[in-house]
Amino acid sequence: MSPIDASAEDRDNEDTIDLRLTEDLLSFLVQEDEPFPGRGGQDTGDGDLLDGLAGWGPVRTPVGLLHLVPVRAERDLPLIARWMNDPAVAVFWGLAGPRSVTEGHVRRQTDGDGRSVPCLGVLDGTPMSYWEIYRADLDPVARHCPARPHDTGVHFLIGGVADRGRGLGSALLRAVADLVLAKRPSCARVVAGPDLRNIPSVAAYLSAGFRFSAEADLPGRRVALMVRDRALRDVL
Repeated sequence: MSPIDASAEDRDNEDTIDLRLTEDLLSFLVQEDEPFPGRGGQDTGDGDLLDGLAGWGPVRTPVGLLHLVPVRAERDLPLIARWMNDPAVAVFWGLAGPRSVTEGHVRRQTDGDGRSVPCLGVLDGTPMSYWEIYRADLDPVARHCPARPHDTGVHFLIGGVADRGRGLGSALLRAVADLVLAKRPSCARVVAGPDLRNIPSVAAYLSAGFRFSAEADLPGRRVALMVRDRALRDVL
């Protein structure tokens, strides 16, 4: 079927397979004087880059009641820094070291324009995971991976060793992705880019209803581009 014959729904579900944009096109998309819709802190008119994430409230999952609670640095940094210094986490996040390393990473988001919101994942009242919910179309990663307006990205880690390897990750990922789609009607896709070396993470995304789209080269790492589509969320 040619692109002209494709239905609107089919086009919405197509991915750009060649992730290496031409330099001319890349320059056009990222030039500062004519930003891509929403780029540079300018949204497309809703006034809140992530549709009031702080007020989304808890969501029930098969493993308990999960609440994404936006990080308050003064309260949460000791816990997050401890997780970041776990060798199994540090190899992929690169934030091991003194607390100031994690603090710098977190405060760039909390003190920013709201395009990325770091959260604690509180499961049945206990903080047990760390999440970053962000506008993938406004993120520098969009220079390396094609993004559509209002694409919403997810980074996450499970903090405690005892909580890993027993299916919690996939259950929570599915719940959070579907929460994003429910609370952000303008978002057609939730996207993620786990490191290709992180096999358990890639498997968790697949089990959570994400589909593998392509591989992509980001600065310093190669990732699996994972996508959960609004149109397919009742199928996968």
